[in-house]
Amino acid sequence: MNGRIHEMDSRNRSLVWLSLLITMGLILFMFEAYIPRPLPWLKPGLANISTLLALYLFNTQAALLVVIVRVVLGSLLVGTFLNPAFILAIGGGIMATLVMSFFKRYFAQTFSILGISIFGALTHNVVQLLLVYVIIVKHKGIFNLLPLLIISALFSGIIVAVITHYLLAHFSKSKGNIR
Repeated sequence: MNGRIHEMDSRNRSLVWLSLLITMGLILFMFEAYIPRPLPWLKPGLANISTLLALYLFNTQAALLVVIVRVVLGSLLVGTFLNPAFILAIGGGIMATLVMSFFKRYFAQTFSILGISIFGALTHNVVQLLLVYVIIVKHKGIFNLLPLLIISALFSGIIVAVITHYLLAHFSKSKGNIR
């Protein structure tokens, strides 16, 4: 009986933490909507902190859950559900999460959270650019934006990694179990 109670407590604790990560991602998403940007579609990607935290605190499935629920709920809040912005966000988010998971699993000795975050940001931007080409623009000139998107990914990948690293260090010092 005690084992079952402990197992339920662990499951409930994980569910609460995943809910908090989704909520954090939504808050950061909404906050980003009000940050002035040099270009309308260029965002720092702070909401990805919640996905990276889920990947490091839990696993790939948890990170995918966080990104999918965050994007769906965020798009419902801002009125972009199932429009091209939603497709770009969900496509970029899922692929970035899968790439970060791959590098974390197979190259954790080679790449720190900084490298993994940068790979995720690069993937997110490249996938979004490809989706823009396929479903919206259909003109090869769109790929002239690639250098700008790479620079943006480096910047956002570093910011997301540094904040996530700090939060992970804080959580590891905390006495409460996350899982």
